[in-house]
Amino acid sequence: MSGVLAMVLAGGEGTRLLPLTKSRSKPSVPFAGSYRLIDFVLNNFVNSGIIRIYVITQYKSQSLYMHLKNGWSVSGIPNCFIDPIPAQMRTGKDWYKGTADAIYQNLTFIEEQFPDDVCVFGSDHIYKMDIRQMLHFHTVNKAALTVAAIRMPSEDAAGRFGIIEVDENGRMIGFEEKPNHPKEIPGDPGFSLISMGNYIFKSKVLCDELQDDALNPKSSHDFGKDIIPKMFPKGKVFVYSLSNNKISGETHSAYWRDVGSIDAYWNAHMDLLADNPEFSLFNLKWPLHTFYPPLPPASFNETANNHSLVAKSMISAGCYLKGANIVQSILGFRCFADDGTRISQSVLIGDVTIGKNCRIHRAIIDRDVTIADGFSLGIDPKADAKLIDPNNKSGPTLSHGGIIVIPKGMRLGF
Repeated sequence: MSGVLAMVLAGGEGTRLLPLTKSRSKPSVPFAGSYRLIDFVLNNFVNSGIIRIYVITQYKSQSLYMHLKNGWSVSGIPNCFIDPIPAQMRTGKDWYKGTADAIYQNLTFIEEQFPDDVCVFGSDHIYKMDIRQMLHFHTVNKAALTVAAIRMPSEDAAGRFGIIEVDENGRMIGFEEKPNHPKEIPGDPGFSLISMGNYIFKSKVLCDELQDDALNPKSSHDFGKDIIPKMFPKGKVFVYSLSNNKISGETHSAYWRDVGSIDAYWNAHMDLLADNPEFSLFNLKWPLHTFYPPLPPASFNETANNHSLVAKSMISAGCYLKGANIVQSILGFRCFADDGTRISQSVLIGDVTIGKNCRIHRAIIDRDVTIADGFSLGIDPKADAKLIDPNNKSGPTLSHGGIIVIPKGMRLGF
């Protein structure tokens, strides 16, 4: 993997994830109790033996920097690094104008490493991929660009993803960015082939295409809108299907989730709690590294009235349950739930304190939230509605799917 360089696009603002992105970038949003969204792409690279990684940041990046510093530092191994690159206006006085422009403004970092191939990957999707297998496909086909793809119901892909057409050899013969009426896969009605936003370029091709794109005043400087549509008619763009990627120890394949909205974020958490989850955190042959703070194990105690009961849930280190009932929920670091409280189908991101006899259902609660005794969320729609100001996207919100989200630092019921 010495000839491979990774560029991870991690500058996303994540407006559809508000209020979770009120004070952090989308890639640094916590996930599954112990992780951040960016951890999954970084684990894919590291487990594939690729440890020359630049992480390109822009919006609200401090918590992401700290996470990379604490959990992803590489030292003592020559020519191995996982380094953040903040937006620096290297080519002018503009912030990144699109995904392609984000790489263009940092071409000097590519040129300094002399790579044969450059992986340009997103940072906010939940999946596993052995990138070596995609690189092998890319090399065998002598591709200028290889695009990772996955099959998805057309109604779910509409207006959200780039839609790909391929020939029998895996060559891209059509591409449309986020159409409202996606083309279906021939012979597979109701399904479309979508771009995962992960690309492998020949290094020289990438540099040449980005330099040409930067000179085009009509371009939006985006890979999906500008670079791919220009390149695929030349005949050297190939499509790699995630369904062909095999990882030792995995019983399911081709799990990929874009968690760009509150409902998608909640659904991905609930996927983890299924009886036979499609995405597992427990494959020792594909370890999922992150930063773990120094915390004691989770503790479950009883009171005079109640035992602590936990079912189909994940409870992170430092949590303390005192006669609480947790069902189909995920609790991040250092959460406390007191006597008689019931939490169901919910995600507590961490450092959440919940008093006695509370009822929490289908909720996402961000850090440093304190809830008073007897308070309820997700139980009474009229009571929930009183918390929500539709003009304040940074305050409590209710998703289209009925998930109530409580932002950082709130005190409820006091």
